[in-house]
Amino acid sequence: MVIIESVIKSNPMGRWYIELSDTTKEESLEMCIDIRDYAKKIEMMGAEYGGEVEVAWSSDDNVTEVQINEVRMQMMVYESEIETQKHKQMDG
Repeated sequence: MVIIESVIKSNPMGRWYIELSDTTKEESLEMCIDIRDYAKKIEMMGAEYGGEVEVAWSSDDNVTEVQINEVRMQMMVYESEIETQKHKQMDG
């Protein structure tokens, strides 16, 4: 299984972003400014491998707990929206 590294980082302004990299390729660095951008890019990277990927999360030392929780919360909201869309499609 291919591992995609997802590293939460913080810019000098204190805004978080996520760096994505495919561990099987040297030049595969992607920067994501929000969860929707992240979801799009991870889906594209995973498509190359038929969706058979594992995500390895980490964060830089300068990333705060608040920033990590923000990422978690956005992920939960995004996943909830996707689930709602799936249910609407199945019902409609």
